[in-house]
Amino acid sequence: MNQPPSRRRKKATPAASDDSTLPNDLAQEDISPQENPVLATIDVPAVEVPELTEQEQSDRLHLERRVERAFFEAGKALTELRDRRLYRSTHKTFEDYCRERFGFSRRQPYHLIEAAVIFDNLVEKCERSVHILPTNEWQIRPLSKLDPDIQPEAWEQAVESAKGKVPSHRIVKYAVQRIMERTQVPNTYQLGEVCQILAKDNPELRGKGGCWGIVSQVNDFSCTVKMWDSEYTVALQHLKSYNYLPAECEQMREICDRINRVYSSGLEESVQKFLETLGKLNRAYLTDLEEKVLSLLEIETGD
Repeated sequence: MNQPPSRRRKKATPAASDDSTLPNDLAQEDISPQENPVLATIDVPAVEVPELTEQEQSDRLHLERRVERAFFEAGKALTELRDRRLYRSTHKTFEDYCRERFGFSRRQPYHLIEAAVIFDNLVEKCERSVHILPTNEWQIRPLSKLDPDIQPEAWEQAVESAKGKVPSHRIVKYAVQRIMERTQVPNTYQLGEVCQILAKDNPELRGKGGCWGIVSQVNDFSCTVKMWDSEYTVALQHLKSYNYLPAECEQMREICDRINRVYSSGLEESVQKFLETLGKLNRAYLTDLEEKVLSLLEIETGD
């Protein structure tokens, strides 16, 4: 009786990837480091890093200072562009120029300008032992809530809290809050009160010094004030009440609303100047001529 042929099993040759299914001691048994890269020892020669020369140390410090002062230089340049009106050949307003030329928001150039003023103040008044200075505008911004004489103290406290490093916006803000709580003066202004703007040391209020405004919101350390062209948030130290009677305040509010409706950047320059002059009145009424001219403008503009 014929028997079926026997089947011979072929010896399997495992692929390299199958080693992972075996225990480590079996998978690596009898394999020399030359055959198994996992077991190979790689000698890495030590690389000696040469010390900086005196000239290189000087160059590094100089370049670091340039990086740190970049926002300061931008603020100084924007100040000159604004003050000399070097944008006038292509743009009607400084805000339009900054938006189209640099892609800035309406407030951004003023933040940089203000930061440059504060930076100068810190350089002048901080203790000589404090060599840490702001490296960007965001770190400086909380200091704008303080008087210039107090700003160096707040910055030095922030540097100390940051253990001698450049403090973050959060650390600076906290230092400012502590000082404000210590020196807090209660906000006694009332809604509808007429105040004069004191623009001292505040570049955001440039051109508004001596103008009057109507308090539209009372905050802890500032007031939102409606003026002839827009609304501004103004710190208490930049406000001075006219102490008008309620009836006078109401009259000024009506005048402010009328000027606000008529005023726009598209008006002729002479008309703009007239409305800006009304925005600096130090009396609670219009003269007969001022009333006639304002009424005529309201008719011409459809208001």
